[in-house]
Amino acid sequence: MESLTIILFERLGLLLIIAFVMTRTPGFQSLLYRNYNVKMSLVHAGVFGLFGIASTTIGIVIHEDGVFSHHLVIFPLEQGHLIVSMSLVAIVIAGLLGGPVLGFGAGVITGIHLLFLGGVGAVANALVNPLTGLLAGLTARFFSNERVISPMKALFIGVFPPVLHMQLLLIMYTDQIDMIALVNMIGLPLVLSNSAAIAIFTAMIGIVLREQENEAALASKQALTIAKEALPFLKKDSPFEVANGLAHLLYSRLRLAAVSITDGKEVLAHKGMGEDHHRFGDPITALPAQRAIKLKKLQITDVKSDSICTHKKCGLEAAIFIPIIEDDQVTYLITFYFRKSEHISPVEMMMAQGLGQFISDQLNMLGAEKLKAHIRDAELRNLQAQINPHFLFNTLQLIAGLFRENPGNARYLTLQLASYMRFNLRLVSRSLVELEKECEHAEAYTSIIQERFKGRLDIQFDKPDDLSNIYIPPSTIQPLIENSVQHGLKNIAEGARIEIRIEKEAGRLVVIVRDNGSGFPKEILPIVSLQPLVSDEHNGTGIFNVNQRLVHLLGESARLHIRNLSSGGSEVKFSIPIPNQFEASEVMG
Repeated sequence: MESLTIILFERLGLLLIIAFVMTRTPGFQSLLYRNYNVKMSLVHAGVFGLFGIASTTIGIVIHEDGVFSHHLVIFPLEQGHLIVSMSLVAIVIAGLLGGPVLGFGAGVITGIHLLFLGGVGAVANALVNPLTGLLAGLTARFFSNERVISPMKALFIGVFPPVLHMQLLLIMYTDQIDMIALVNMIGLPLVLSNSAAIAIFTAMIGIVLREQENEAALASKQALTIAKEALPFLKKDSPFEVANGLAHLLYSRLRLAAVSITDGKEVLAHKGMGEDHHRFGDPITALPAQRAIKLKKLQITDVKSDSICTHKKCGLEAAIFIPIIEDDQVTYLITFYFRKSEHISPVEMMMAQGLGQFISDQLNMLGAEKLKAHIRDAELRNLQAQINPHFLFNTLQLIAGLFRENPGNARYLTLQLASYMRFNLRLVSRSLVELEKECEHAEAYTSIIQERFKGRLDIQFDKPDDLSNIYIPPSTIQPLIENSVQHGLKNIAEGARIEIRIEKEAGRLVVIVRDNGSGFPKEILPIVSLQPLVSDEHNGTGIFNVNQRLVHLLGESARLHIRNLSSGGSEVKFSIPIPNQFEASEVMG
C-alpha cells in the first residue's frame, strides 16, 4: 500500500505540472471569472476531458495477483486487469470551476475512454467520472459566492469521489475477483492522493487569481496615474502640444519601444525607436490604425504582415492602437509600439485599454467644462449688457427739460449718460474690469439719479484714493444702488439716503451699499440673492445677477451678504481679494 501511495503521488505530480500549464493559458481565465457561454463550455469540457484521459494514461494497472505495472496505459487492458485511474482529479476540478454541465461533459469524455480500455471495473470506471463531474458541479453551487473553493474545502470534497468509485466496484464486480481485497489495497491511497491533488490544484488556481488581480490592479493604478499626469497636456488648446506632451509622458513612464500620437489623419508626435522615419505630418497608412479609427475600438497587431510600418528597416513588429474618443469621435490615436509580438502581455493590453478609457473620459469632462464655461460667460455678459429702457427714457426726458432750465447741468448729465452707456456697450468683451472704471460707471449712474430725485435723495459715495490693480466683475455696484433706489426708497417721500462705501480690509476689498428705506420683506430676505424674484412686488433679478457674477468669477467668498438694519433700511455687502490674486491675462480675459 505504501509503495502504491508513493507511485500515485508521483503520477499526480505529473498531473499537477500539466495543470499548472493549463492555468497559464488565456482560455483558463474565462473559467476563473465564470465568463463563458455554451460554446466555451463545450471547449472546456473537451479540454478537461483530455486532461482526464491523460490522467488515465499515466495510471497504474493492477494484475490479478496484486502486482501493478507502471507503463503508460495506451492500449486496451487484458482480461482480469484493473486500471487505477487518476482522472477523478480532473473531473472534480472541472465540476467545481465550471458547474454540473462542464463536469458532466468532461466526465463523459473520460468515461468513454475508460470504457474503451476495458478490463475489470470498466463500466464502474466509465460511470464514476460523469457522475462525479455532475455531483462536483452541483456541490460548487453551494459555494457560488466564492470564485474558487478554498483548499481545505477542496480537500474535504476530494475524499468522496474515490469512495464512490470503490462503492461502485464493490457493487458491480464482487463475483469476478477478490474485489474486497483489491479495494482495501487501492482505496486509502486513492483517497489520499486524489484529495491532496484537488486541494493543491485549487491552491494553484488561487495563486493564479491573485497574480491576475495584482497585475490588473497594478495596470489600473499605473493607467490612472498616467492619466492624471496627462491632464495638464490635455488642457492645451493646440493638438500639437497635446500630442508632444502625451508622447513624452507615455514613453518615459512605460517600457515601450516607441509611442506615437496621431489626430486620425497624420502623425503629430513620435517618441522612441523609429524617430528617423516616423515623422510629424506623415499620413496614417497602417491598416490596424485605420480599423481602430473606423471601429472606435482598441486594435492589437502582432504580425509583420499587418504593415504597421512601411519602412524596410523598421524594427517595430507589433503595436497596440488606442483610439481616444471625444464626443463620439476619435480625437487622437495613441500607438504603443513593440519590437516583438511576445512583448505584448495581458498587462500591456489592460494598461492600454484602461489608459484609453481614462484619457477619453478626461477629454469629455474637459470639453463639458469648457462648454459650460462658455455658456455661463455668454449668459453673464448678456446680463451685463442689458440697459433698463425705463431708466434711459426717463433720463432723456430729464435732460430735455434741463436744457430749458439749466443747460450746463443738462450737458453734464448728457456726458454722464454717454459714459454710462459706453461702459455697458464695452463690458460684454470683459470678464473683469478695473475698479476705477466700475466706480466711474456707478458715479455716472448716481449723478443722473440724484438729479432726477433732486431734493428727495442724497447719495454718499466714499472710496479710497488708490484703487489701482484691483479688478471686479463689471456692472456690479450700480445694480445694488439701483435696487436701493427702486425698491428700498420707493415709499419715502423725502430724506431718502443711500450710502456707498468701498474699503480695504485685511487684503480684501469690501463694498457696502446701505439705504434707509423699508428694507427687504422677511419672506424673501433669505432667498433674494439665490434665485430671481420676478413678481411685480419684489423684483430681485438685479441682486441675483450680481451674486451670480461674483460667485462664478471670483468664488464663494465673494457672495453677497444681505440684511435689514435695525434702524430701518437694508445693507448689501460683499468682498473680493486684492490685488495680485489674478494674473493679468486672466483678469483681462
